[in-house]
Amino acid sequence: MNKEMHLLSLRPVTEATAAFLNSAVSWLYPWWGEPEGYSREEVRTMMENSCEKQRFPRTYGLYFGETLIGMFQFTLSDMDIRPNIYPWLANLFIDPAYRGKGYSEFLIRSVQAEAERAGLEELFLYTAHVGLYERYGWEFVGEIDTFRKTPRMQRLYRLKIK
Repeated sequence: MNKEMHLLSLRPVTEATAAFLNSAVSWLYPWWGEPEGYSREEVRTMMENSCEKQRFPRTYGLYFGETLIGMFQFTLSDMDIRPNIYPWLANLFIDPAYRGKGYSEFLIRSVQAEAERAGLEELFLYTAHVGLYERYGWEFVGEIDTFRKTPRMQRLYRLKIK
């Protein structure tokens, strides 16, 4: 285990500061914004409106000391074609400069703790990753057609919270 883990903290992002927005947009725009046809401004606006205290979407930042190095969100909609599935875990991301140090495990484990605090009974996510989320209690539900460009077919997962 990384000896610097004590420097990690998870904090709700309840204010769309310039620092948060710059980091989030720099991560999310090339990851899904641009490939899906969103402008940088659209991604920025989505992030500006995702910093809620009491309702969804709810955004959490992973900090190494005082430096934002990752994030995730709880949202009611992450796949328009499946409005019957909610709530979602979305935009789980670690800055590439901080990958390979075990910080993603801290972040993924924090998801369940925060979901419990939020009173959620289950969460869903879709991803192209195979074998990552299963290690943390997520159940593979099946392949799902996202009708998106990158990649269209992905894996649907569910995490039972309570």
